[in-house]
Amino acid sequence: MATAYKILGQSAPANTSNADLYTVPSATSAIVSTISITNTTATSANATVYIRKAAAGAATGNALVYTQAVPAYSTVTYTNGITLATTDVITVNTATASALTFQAFGSELS
Repeated sequence: MATAYKILGQSAPANTSNADLYTVPSATSAIVSTISITNTTATSANATVYIRKAAAGAATGNALVYTQAVPAYSTVTYTNGITLATTDVITVNTATASALTFQAFGSELS
């Protein structure tokens, strides 16, 4: 089994709709070591991160972070060691368009 350590996804949503940050490719599993959320604006902005098993719909039941305030010009980091299977998806959302950037770091096992 090969392991690739990498940036799994990066997103800077331009609107307040859900955006997929990372989808586990076929024949692969993943370990997400860290998710970082950076506020690039002068005002606080709220972030939500969903971990969607088998691409289930985004809902409060699969929220890892839900409406978390990220202070102006700061970064919030979550280090959890999240394990994901093929077709699992990390989806992000910001309540303020173009305010937050999301990054996921980890490894893929194939």
